[in-house]
Amino acid sequence: MVLLAVAGYLGVEYLTGGVGAPRWKVVSGNGDGASYEFTPEQAVNAATISAIGTSRGMPERAVAIALATALQESGLRNIRHGDRDSLGLFQQRPSQGWGTEKQIMDPTYSAGIFYEHLAKVPGYSRLPLTVAAQRVQHSGFPQAYAKHEPDATLLAAALTGRAAATLTCQGRPAATPAGGPAPVRAALARDFGRDVFEEAGATVAAEGSSVSPTPAASDSPVPSASSAAPAPSAPPASAGTADRTVTVPVPEESGTGAGALRRGWELAHWAVANSSTLHIDRVSYAGREWTAGTSEGSWRTTDDKNGPGAEEAAAEVRIVTGQ
Repeated sequence: MVLLAVAGYLGVEYLTGGVGAPRWKVVSGNGDGASYEFTPEQAVNAATISAIGTSRGMPERAVAIALATALQESGLRNIRHGDRDSLGLFQQRPSQGWGTEKQIMDPTYSAGIFYEHLAKVPGYSRLPLTVAAQRVQHSGFPQAYAKHEPDATLLAAALTGRAAATLTCQGRPAATPAGGPAPVRAALARDFGRDVFEEAGATVAAEGSSVSPTPAASDSPVPSASSAAPAPSAPPASAGTADRTVTVPVPEESGTGAGALRRGWELAHWAVANSSTLHIDRVSYAGREWTAGTSEGSWRTTDDKNGPGAEEAAAEVRIVTGQ
């Protein structure tokens, strides 16, 4: 009976991809075997930091600097404690003019104001990472950021979309109520701006309202999720999943300055990073698909002869939420 019980348990583990906590992993796109594993909370925060950066037109190097800083300051966790009055992902201090406690505890705001300060550092992209980070943070441990550069560089390459199909999640998250497409759209609009749903150069406004462009690096910090307007509805999906699907267009000319494929992988990796929080079951892009709950958690090549062609598949990212 003990053997039967063990066999049954292993069978369930195999079919569901594991009942333990899911593991996010990013691997090097250079084939050198480098990798970094992180938690659901770290995945969501890293994805937000990257999206806020690219939405402001910041380069991949800036995203790597921001991620290394957050890894050092908080371990990519939005914490309510630190040295003196330091708070949040970047351990910013209200007493030093970084914002109110409420603002600093909003990851979109804290990432935005970090980039705002980084953009004012002359030649930051050519500086050593630890020097650039220190000129923003003024830390008592100025060399501490350097040790996080390899992991931050891997994360930045995946989350900005340069390294395709390199961010995955293995194992099934704990059962949570499915929120459907609405929270996914809201989170996309929060991190990328409402024009993330812009198609072929025409902005789709939420409920008939006008849509302002995403702030540039010199503008004021990105507003918090609570202040963002509702995101527009996505185009309809195929039968059976239409009421659970968010379709995000990938314009041929991306507003972030990256190519279309890079923009598409940025959005696809963002969705995988947020899969546990937003109860995302499947992400499809450019003929590849990631499915939650699989034991390997990797991107597989789709083989749907009746599905969209290569051009159509690369023109949109499909995000399917849970039942």
